[in-house]
Amino acid sequence: MDECIIAACDGASKGNPGPAAWAWVVADAQGRPERWEAGPLGTATNNVVELTALLELLESTDPAVPVEVRMDSQYAMNAVTKWLPGWKRNGWKTSGGKPVANRELVTRIDDRLSGRNVTFRYVPAHQVNGDPLNALADQAASEAAVTQRAAGTAHGSTELPTPAPARSTKAGRSEGTDGTAGKAAGASRSGRSTTSTIRARFAGRCHCGKPYAAKDMIAKNPNGWGHPECRAASV
Repeated sequence: MDECIIAACDGASKGNPGPAAWAWVVADAQGRPERWEAGPLGTATNNVVELTALLELLESTDPAVPVEVRMDSQYAMNAVTKWLPGWKRNGWKTSGGKPVANRELVTRIDDRLSGRNVTFRYVPAHQVNGDPLNALADQAASEAAVTQRAAGTAHGSTELPTPAPARSTKAGRSEGTDGTAGKAAGASRSGRSTTSTIRARFAGRCHCGKPYAAKDMIAKNPNGWGHPECRAASV
């Protein structure tokens, strides 16, 4: 039996609410990914997908083995580690007297945590040199949200998801107030694109045949805009 499981979970909602999915990645004690899974949720909010991802991870791991859960959702983490005791004392009401949102999911997670050795670690999302397991879970959830199809090792997937490039903090690239990327770093005056990535304003389809959603990271390639990892691929 492994002495510890390292895992990450994440959710994606393309629109909040919008097309949504959850995903998790489980690694060995050295952090090497062993298996992963992603599942569609139809239309859901960010908070629902983050909680669902955690629930699915807990239900898919051995409760007798200690697990470290890495997540980029402070809401989901705080809900089950900080706010939950107070919600119970208040009869499932918030400090403001309102019913607790997503109570059913929180209750189920609380039940799965009972008697288990689970530690939580917050990891910022989409960071250069960020947590690799979180990046895998993020990409798997994003792809499942777009396709609305289950995926993972249990579904015959033999390869890990390929994470999108992390956001750069270097000068020369700005973020628009509407969440879309500004002028790409290194773009020429003529408008010819460099190898920089930007956020898609609208959903589209890469020349590889797979779709991308609005606000996904995309890059220019000889056949148009598409997944960053496909820019050097042939048609």
